[in-house]
Amino acid sequence: MIHFECTMCGKCCHDLKLPLSVDEAIAWLERGTDIQILCEAVPWPEEPPADNLQAQYKRGQSFPASSGELPTRIMVILAAAFTGPCPNLGPDMRCGIYEERPRVCRIYPAEINPFVPLMPEQKQCPPEAWTPDRPVFAVNQQIVDATTMALIQQSRDANCADTTAKALACAYLDIKVAALANEGFAIFSPHREAALSALRRARDAAALAQDVPSWTIVSNRTATVDTLNSIGALSVFPSASEPASFEYLGFFPATT
Repeated sequence: MIHFECTMCGKCCHDLKLPLSVDEAIAWLERGTDIQILCEAVPWPEEPPADNLQAQYKRGQSFPASSGELPTRIMVILAAAFTGPCPNLGPDMRCGIYEERPRVCRIYPAEINPFVPLMPEQKQCPPEAWTPDRPVFAVNQQIVDATTMALIQQSRDANCADTTAKALACAYLDIKVAALANEGFAIFSPHREAALSALRRARDAAALAQDVPSWTIVSNRTATVDTLNSIGALSVFPSASEPASFEYLGFFPATT
């Protein structure tokens, strides 16, 4: 059993890459704040069995593409990225857009991904937020609040519904580089007006074009690049990729 109650410490509103839906990203940009686009590639040589629930979850959150000869699925996260306090956080630690805040803020500290357990020690909240005298938040990893559960489901649904718009937005912004899933992210920081135009256009489009561009998979690990290239993928080290207008956030030390 997990007990939790917000203490309004504001720690969860600092130094974040805050996942947003397409509509939330558009609203964020319209307020005059910036987003980043985080891309990762999942090699997808064949369809997984229906009982592989984690693979099916990833499939729903991604769009089909290719990297050279390798069938791939691309997962894109639209993120409100900021260093220090959230631009909407007031000096009293109150949210300036509380009624319009993103779903991920409303859900916190719960997890959206059903395969990621809620672990209080990995959250920003202070120990006093989790004491037994606080309300029960989860039992056996099941969130007890119906409103929070509904928001989690809305977030999952939006992640699936947004995949085509994310694919189109990447095409409009000429983004076709991704990190290998579970190794890192390729992070793009488009100009605000360009991002807003691309997302509005992508949201209103009916479907993907037939000609999907080939994606380059970047990695800072020699073994990964060599293995991907050996099976027909297009893979390079971050320093060798085009365009160079992205940041590589790797989860492992470079081995180049």
